[in-house]
Amino acid sequence: MPDHETADDTPPPLIATGIPGLDDVLGGGFTPNRLYLVEGSPGSGKTTLAMNCLLKGVRLGEKVIYVTLSETKAELVAVGKSHGWSLDGVDVVDLVATEADLEPENQNSMFQPSEVELGVTTKAILSEVERLKPTRVVIDSLSEMRLLAQSALRYRRQVLALKQYFIGRACTVFLLDDLTSETEDLQLQSIAHGVVSLEQLSPEYGAERRRLRITKLRGQKYRGGNHDFVIQRGGLDVFPRLVAGEHARGQKRGLLRSDNTELDKLLGGGLQHGTSAVLIGPAGSGKSTLAIQYARAAAGRGERTVIFAFDERIETVLERTDGLGMSLAEYLESGLITIKPVDTAELSPGEFAHLVRRAAEGEAGRPGARVIVIDSLNGYLNAMPEERFLTAQLHELLTYLGHKGVVTFLLVAQHGLIGQMDTPVDTTYLADTVILFRYFEAMGEVRQALSVVKKRSGRHERTIRELSLSEGGIKVGEPLRDFHGVLGGTPTYRGPDAAISGSKHE
Repeated sequence: MPDHETADDTPPPLIATGIPGLDDVLGGGFTPNRLYLVEGSPGSGKTTLAMNCLLKGVRLGEKVIYVTLSETKAELVAVGKSHGWSLDGVDVVDLVATEADLEPENQNSMFQPSEVELGVTTKAILSEVERLKPTRVVIDSLSEMRLLAQSALRYRRQVLALKQYFIGRACTVFLLDDLTSETEDLQLQSIAHGVVSLEQLSPEYGAERRRLRITKLRGQKYRGGNHDFVIQRGGLDVFPRLVAGEHARGQKRGLLRSDNTELDKLLGGGLQHGTSAVLIGPAGSGKSTLAIQYARAAAGRGERTVIFAFDERIETVLERTDGLGMSLAEYLESGLITIKPVDTAELSPGEFAHLVRRAAEGEAGRPGARVIVIDSLNGYLNAMPEERFLTAQLHELLTYLGHKGVVTFLLVAQHGLIGQMDTPVDTTYLADTVILFRYFEAMGEVRQALSVVKKRSGRHERTIRELSLSEGGIKVGEPLRDFHGVLGGTPTYRGPDAAISGSKHE
């Protein structure tokens, strides 16, 4: 029987899954009237994904069926309530196998795609389909059908029979498989039009991580690779893998100024929009304060900043900035500065990239951020110690933010205070600008210094200047021309005492 497509062979419109992130991965949704396999270990989210798809059909006025061979209808209703769903409009066909069905002597059904004699379970499924004539069907799960079939050959023929039956019936079918068989069932994947694989990971610390990938999808372009997702009230939230090249270039350029004359002079006038800056130095050397100086300056011009705080609580940030005379209260209230604390035990790379994208593109009626601060990169790396290729993902994220015209600050805390420094990860090659912070010892006091050691977009000073933080905010002193070895932490002084701003001899 021919497929139901238009007379001019134009492909039918794709059907939405009810999960925006998954639709994005699929390139718009599933091709209708096909058979799909959703596979994953128990607890990976198959039932939730399938129910999302059916409820989307209900909202569109479609007839849908959920055939359950492993869970009772009462259990499915309870799952729905946990997500705030009503299953009204979803016809649940409860075919939980009885003990007698699993006895080998009762398995006499072996059929071809065109066969007449079907097993009791298969007959029950098809009779409900004939009665209700649905457009979306979920069969959960294939492990029960595998047990009923008793052999790989009979099982494959049962699935083939189902596929042949649904061809031409204007019905999209989702088969759920919990991968409990001893061997991977590649034959089943070959039968399906598309395969969605769900995976649940258990890190040594923190919550479980889930991700999905499209293993197969015939005749349709989709976004490959692994995509992180979470199960929350309301269903699945999928975070498509970020591909920077898909996003438009040509956003506003120009310079981001700090409104601190000496700091802007040090950086050759400011930081170019669409670039990234790594602020690197030991803990407490002024990295966060300098990033906040830029955030306040941008807010004063009506531009938004979003700060992702991995290391500090919001209360600590506010106390510190108030003590420096750099209050953020006005800007936080107006929404021009947003501080987002990040729970390091609950985060996945895909979810973090999604949060950054929402900040850059605008959310809740607010415009997109022009400045984004990640404080700190150490926190980002420590939040996901078992993840691989974090640096590659960070590179993709910075490229995307560059396309959006955002100035990105990455704060990196080096190990050590004075002398030899150890960097947890080398990200300086990723950034367009590198600002180095150092402590140094002079006149019986511990001082701070900063220098711009790299800037791709335009000129900058190559001097080393003293940095001081006080109730008046940030002060950048004159170049430390009378010192040698400041960046090493133990400089040699070769000039008068007055060369050091704020020295007791001034």
